[in-house]
Amino acid sequence: MMHRLAAALLLTANLAAFAQVPPSPAEKAAYTELLAAAAKGDAAQIKALVAKGTKPDVRDGYRRTPLHVAAYGVHHQAMRELAAAGADPNALERDRYDIVTIASVANEVPTLKLALELGCSAKNVTSRYDGTALIAAAHLGHAEVVRTLILAGAPLDHVNNLGWTAVIEAIVLGDGGARHTETLKALVDAGANLKLADRNGNTPLGLARSRRHGAMVKLLEQAGAR
Repeated sequence: MMHRLAAALLLTANLAAFAQVPPSPAEKAAYTELLAAAAKGDAAQIKALVAKGTKPDVRDGYRRTPLHVAAYGVHHQAMRELAAAGADPNALERDRYDIVTIASVANEVPTLKLALELGCSAKNVTSRYDGTALIAAAHLGHAEVVRTLILAGAPLDHVNNLGWTAVIEAIVLGDGGARHTETLKALVDAGANLKLADRNGNTPLGLARSRRHGAMVKLLEQAGAR
């Protein structure tokens, strides 16, 4: 039991080490032109700079574009102005996050819907884990985000480089409580494959049972999981 707990704590620490990195106050203070305007959500300044010939996909030291910066800041009009100027909605920053994944991790449903509207795909493979926004949202128990991504065509059964699907992450990295159970239900209702096991051959039902996530076990059994 202690070995399993230690392994879980180590894994959680490793995942946290590669979490998203929003611009720091120091980075924002050093920004100029389009990056500065995006950080402030100044859509008028963005429009003026683009009209003068400023390229919309300039990068900062972390390879964030102004669109990434605006998404982190939840600056919707700035995001719209950048997209209208030709900013790449599917651009990835240094850790391979796009604006859909940024919004999904932040549990920012309006920002997520805007990112999708601007052309960022829910199918993108993102992060150092070769995952998806859906997997990240399932991990965090962001049920409404998960439902939004499913409607946008996110791949239900994508397997990341840890060998986990969104279903498995909701179980393994979730707490078994209401949020993660609701997230799991959204995936089950959408038709996620409940037979896909982890690298050790553990099925979602087996993983839920081993963690004593009773509500998840009941949900999976009712769905016919084995």
